Amino acid sequence: VFRDSLRYVRQQAIATPLIEMFGAVTIVCLLTYARSQILAEQMTPGRFTTFVIALLMLYQPVKRLAGIYNIFQQALGAAQRILEYRRHPHDVREAPQAVEMPPFSEAITFSDISFRYPESSESALRNVSFTVRRGEVLALAGPSGAGKSTLMNLLPRFFDPSSGEIRIDGQDLRALRLRSLRDQIAIVTQETFLFDDTVFRNIAYGRPDVSREAVAEAAGAAIAADFIEALPEGYETHLGERGHRLSGGQRQRITIARALLKNAPILILDEATSHLDSESEMLVQRALANLMKGRTVIVSAHRLSTIRSADKILVMDAGAIVDLGAHEELLDRCALYRRLSKLQSAGQVAG
Repeated sequence: VFRDSLRYVRQQAIATPLIEMFGAVTIVCLLTYARSQILAEQMTPGRFTTFVIALLMLYQPVKRLAGIYNIFQQALGAAQRILEYRRHPHDVREAPQAVEMPPFSEAITFSDISFRYPESSESALRNVSFTVRRGEVLALAGPSGAGKSTLMNLLPRFFDPSSGEIRIDGQDLRALRLRSLRDQIAIVTQETFLFDDTVFRNIAYGRPDVSREAVAEAAGAAIAADFIEALPEGYETHLGERGHRLSGGQRQRITIARALLKNAPILILDEATSHLDSESEMLVQRALANLMKGRTVIVSAHRLSTIRSADKILVMDAGAIVDLGAHEELLDRCALYRRLSKLQSAGQVAG
């Protein structure tokens, strides 16, 4: 995407001056020709005036060609990315005999999971095994690159493990229909995904028949109702591309409202409070607390203080499990967890 954008900027920088220069040179040449015709008494001053006016009327359409060319190049770049995506083989496929996933009721089990990205020679996960029971909160802790995000991406089957099995209520994920699996999982990440649409439609995304009352209730639980109602058109306010009209904390609370509205029994939180100032983080944490109630949660956070109350904390390093336990237990027996805690207490953020 960056290379395509850079190429577009370069082409725009070259094309616009060239077309401007071509138009100017053309006008100079035509004026020179008209002057010679007048001197030779083959053109009257009236016709010359008409000729000049026609040239000036022609100049703007010629200039507009530069804009059309630039728009075409931008569209061509987008089309190339779409075609490349369509040509790319999808590694995750639904089995021909896949079945609907029944409502989640018991546990999620990772059994001896290993994973390696196709372009890498190193394993991102190595022999990972653990169980999360319904209603539990499992937190993932570890330095950057430990494999936390990779692990969470396996549950909704964004990737399949290289080896091992992931089971929900005893059923292998690969035996379930993708749509029915993902319908029971809500995800909130550090990168918010908002569309150039209204607040209402961003919260109600994927639920076309949802009522305004349900959206307002979700916004209230996400601690978002006050700032939404203060917007120029309330829930009908257009947010702009990627929600640029909102602050980072406001965008995150919109995505939390969307997850609340989905009401999925399984929740994935991947660094959901990263890159927020203290006040925004406090509001987002309140919203997340409402979102987590009554759900099975797998959460990764850059601050250990935000996950210390989890039922279990899984400590990871270099794609492997180092330890598993409660906060106080890990402080006593896990050197890596203790080191991360001390670093953060000293004002440094790890992972």
